[in-house]
Amino acid sequence: MDCYWTYHNRICSKESGEDEKHERMPLGTPYKLGRFQLHHRVALAPLTRCRSYNHLPQPHAVLYYSQRTTPGGLLISEATGISDDCHGYPHTPGIQTDEEVEAWKPIVKAVHDKGGIFICQIWHTGRVSHTSYQPGGAPPVSSTNRAIAKGEVTLPTGVGTAPFSTPRALKTEEIPTYVEMFRVAARRSIEAGFDGVELHGAHGYLIEQFLKSSVNDRTDKYGGSLENRLRFLLEIVEAVSEEIGADRLGVRISPFTDYAESEDADAVALGVAIAEALNKFNLLYLHCVEPRVAKNDTHFIETDRTLWPVRNAFKGSFLSAGGFNRAEGNDAIRTGRADVVVFGRHFLANPDLPKRLAMCAPFNKYDRSTFYTQDPVVGYTDYPFLEEISAQS
Repeated sequence: MDCYWTYHNRICSKESGEDEKHERMPLGTPYKLGRFQLHHRVALAPLTRCRSYNHLPQPHAVLYYSQRTTPGGLLISEATGISDDCHGYPHTPGIQTDEEVEAWKPIVKAVHDKGGIFICQIWHTGRVSHTSYQPGGAPPVSSTNRAIAKGEVTLPTGVGTAPFSTPRALKTEEIPTYVEMFRVAARRSIEAGFDGVELHGAHGYLIEQFLKSSVNDRTDKYGGSLENRLRFLLEIVEAVSEEIGADRLGVRISPFTDYAESEDADAVALGVAIAEALNKFNLLYLHCVEPRVAKNDTHFIETDRTLWPVRNAFKGSFLSAGGFNRAEGNDAIRTGRADVVVFGRHFLANPDLPKRLAMCAPFNKYDRSTFYTQDPVVGYTDYPFLEEISAQS
């Protein structure tokens, strides 16, 4: 177990005004996440980094992920594609081909060698795409044939942008094929050595295009009522659970967000319905994005909405993400609002984030301009550790 959590707790307690009787700050307490024993409650968020050239995971990802691994620490991979037609961002990885599976293996091994637990997030971007990403220049698929009206998509080369392409609504009889794609991608993830899989059902991508009322305008059994809009997600969950075991499966949702013009008329009802429907599967976890997360991902909005209704509805382990700092993360664990707190930007810029949290050490500032560049080092593996900063001072 990482001893710094216990050793430095009294310092953090005094600085934060917490009662000194706590033996360890809440983020530093162990947690049994299904079959996995976590040594602390700080998880790496799934962060698209656009450095898997031609959608093939690269050797530089070995260093990136291993830098952020601690014994008993949970990492969720960047969103990883399930099919030829799933991509909508340059150089995002896949888990479909033998070559992609083999390329992931040394990355997963590096995490395991340091005692980490590694989950592969799998996705299909749906209409958040462009014909240049699609085989034969075909329209991207979605729940709808309506395009995203605002914003632009970065082209596959990473240079230049274009309006989002008009999608093609999947026919009812085609949907089982996409359920099967998720099932196969889950199996391939386990073959690559991952400990489990997370379905990306958030942020306006394909699964959420079925979930959200502002996007799903279908009139078949996958549209209309809330029950029907949940059907695609639940069919995927059932298929993946049968393939790899529900105890290896997590689901990420963002009922309150409006990414890619994907909103819901009753976000609370949607979140609660998803949580209640997932209860019967006994999943590894449900991972939910905080209501304060804004669509442009550069600032957080003031809101009186909370995850409590969703948290209370779900009977299993609950992960929460979205703009947490040290104090808010500890409070989320202390109050029971989350079992594990998922950190994104801060973990990107601070490869030793669990240690910094435990020691109340200052954070490196992240450089947003390098988030999605294709450089294999800059903004990727060159953020300094505490020891490096100390040696320079």
